[in-house]
Amino acid sequence: MPTLSGVTRVPGRDWRNPSTWHLRTRLVLVAMGLLVAICGAVGLFSYASMDLFLTRQLDDQLGEASHRSSEFGRPVPGSSGGRPDPLEARGQGIGTLNARLADGEVSSAGFLAGDATRKSLSPDDNAVLLTLAPNGVPVDRTLSAGAYRLMAVRAPYGDVIVTGLPLAEKQDTLASLVWTMVVVSAGGLVLIGLAGTAVIRRTMKPLEQLSEVATKVSRLPLDAGEVALGVRVPASAAHPGTEVGSVGYALNQMLDNVSNALEARQESEMKVRQFVADASHELRTPLTAIRGYTELMRMTEHFTPDGEKSLARVQSQSERMTTLVEDLLLLARLDEGQPLKVADVDLTQLAVETVSDEKVMAPDRIWQLELPDEPVVVRGDAAQLHQVLANLLSNARKHTEPGTKVVTGVMRSADGSAVVTVTDNGSGIAPEFVGRVFARFARADASRTNPAASSEASPAAATAGARSGSAARGASGSSTGPLSGSVSGRSGGAAGSNGSGHATAPAQTSEGTSGLGLSIVQSIVEAHGGTVEVTSRPGRTEFAVRLPAVPPSA
Repeated sequence: MPTLSGVTRVPGRDWRNPSTWHLRTRLVLVAMGLLVAICGAVGLFSYASMDLFLTRQLDDQLGEASHRSSEFGRPVPGSSGGRPDPLEARGQGIGTLNARLADGEVSSAGFLAGDATRKSLSPDDNAVLLTLAPNGVPVDRTLSAGAYRLMAVRAPYGDVIVTGLPLAEKQDTLASLVWTMVVVSAGGLVLIGLAGTAVIRRTMKPLEQLSEVATKVSRLPLDAGEVALGVRVPASAAHPGTEVGSVGYALNQMLDNVSNALEARQESEMKVRQFVADASHELRTPLTAIRGYTELMRMTEHFTPDGEKSLARVQSQSERMTTLVEDLLLLARLDEGQPLKVADVDLTQLAVETVSDEKVMAPDRIWQLELPDEPVVVRGDAAQLHQVLANLLSNARKHTEPGTKVVTGVMRSADGSAVVTVTDNGSGIAPEFVGRVFARFARADASRTNPAASSEASPAAATAGARSGSAARGASGSSTGPLSGSVSGRSGGAAGSNGSGHATAPAQTSEGTSGLGLSIVQSIVEAHGGTVEVTSRPGRTEFAVRLPAVPPSA
């Protein structure tokens, strides 16, 4: 609900909260997450399988190279010279490493370089070779020439022969496999993500149509008036054979049922409104006749003091009934949506005039004005807007104690709309009554004190009340538009004289309410495209009327 400043806060989507994301976004992300997990599992399995295969292949090659080295390094029988270098055995490939260990020392240690020449090992490499156990189990070690797969075996002639093959080829193959899996998986994920997004978007299209229909229906004014509920889910999204189609079909069935119910309600309301309008129109003539004959009898006949009181009571009640009938007729016309007599209305001047009238009627209240420096002008029906303000002030007068301060304010809000407030420091409205304060025939007598309703008015006040009621009806531009629905609760009697010139006794009158004043306020404000709100607590009750600069019908 907008504040008096006209600012409306709309909550936004929080990307940190997945529950606020679109369903298609979550489905795509979940599918992508599952694909990433599958690709990762396949990649790990492929890497592990390839590593195991290459290791076994390298171990087989290493065993063969070790056997060749051991056989080639066997001492020649009857020869007193040195033993052959194992690295010179036939069939040794580029990068093959051989060393002979005897008596804790390394001899004949080297490897075949890329140019097929023999390269010696560093002292650090020799120290690494001396730590190997001669059990024929392949192990990985890092030497100055790179990573090697080494195997140490004890030859039958007592020497320990160390043979090694480089791991570079195996590592290059595994690295190529990793890069291949990453590139293929990434490309596949991109393609599947795009295709999945398109498929999911197409699949979710019926749900978007359902959401669009539901949103349109939620924005329709279904609370009152004639409603054309012609929005339906398309037939393509309302096929009961699918899950989404079943929802669309059920939504269409529900909308059909609601539409039928609204048409029945509208028909019933129209009958009631027509009856109220006809009854109110027909009652105006007999009520006018009663008032006329009452005045004639008071002018031509002689009555006792009690008779004068009774006749004054008849007259006051006929006036009250007339005002009530005119209020009902006005509400019926407002419900029919009759066009407004639109003109420029100065709300500041309207507030000054209306408050001045109330000061005359209730000088025992403190009436104050809070007006801007510049006039606040809107387009609207001057008579009806006058009635809105008069009803609100009359409501404050009738439901507060003498001495209560009533402040009438006019301002222009940030969004350009005009705001009129009527605030009093009375006892307030009971919380359980605030929600239905604008209902027709709602009476606040049980929740807000109405001292005027329980006290007897003086003859002058009664006469003023009768005059103000007729003046209000004249100000509305029509005899059917009284100043206030609450004013209809006033009963006024004036001291008069009979036909012989004898003074008549003043009537004992009291001010009541018909329960239609605030409902008339709401109907007029809504006809101008505005809103009216009430906030109340003990010591402060405020009615706030917001009017657009230009009414919808203008």
